Amino acid sequence: MQVKHIVLGTLTVACLACAAILLSQVGQAQDAKLAAAMQLLESGANKLGPPKIEGTDSVAGKEVPAIYFGQTKMNNNFQLVDEVVSQAQGTATIFVKHGDEYIRVATNVKKDDGSRAIGTILDPKGKAIESIRKGEPFYGEVDILGKPYITGYKPILDSSRKVIGIYYVGYLK
Repeated sequence: MQVKHIVLGTLTVACLACAAILLSQVGQAQDAKLAAAMQLLESGANKLGPPKIEGTDSVAGKEVPAIYFGQTKMNNNFQLVDEVVSQAQGTATIFVKHGDEYIRVATNVKKDDGSRAIGTILDPKGKAIESIRKGEPFYGEVDILGKPYITGYKPILDSSRKVIGIYYVGYLK
């Protein structure tokens, strides 16, 4: 009977160790996937030119700052975010800073009705915003429009190193 308990205990410990190893590998794979998608988004933006705010534009009926990469306005322009998703799957967004809020101006994150979630704001009480306000990237799980995503957020800085927006990539959990 005691041998049976020892064997079961040993098997339990071995199973837990294997599960921990597998979960860490899954986590590392997700981290690598997020990093690759973020690199695609940033490099695509950098090819267009330096980020800047110039004037305003209407996005989903809201007047917000117009964010550009070089001469390419990103507001209501889905080419870059869709290109990232065609190569890396998941979702991608460009946010623009508007006062204390960050507004989705180019995204393929979908609302429940299937439309693009442009004009919606980054959760002002969410996990990502704390890092962004410090000028730091955030990687982790967040709720986006009621659904769990594994995400990466990175500040978009203008030539004076001021945060003017956010790069986002993520995968539905």
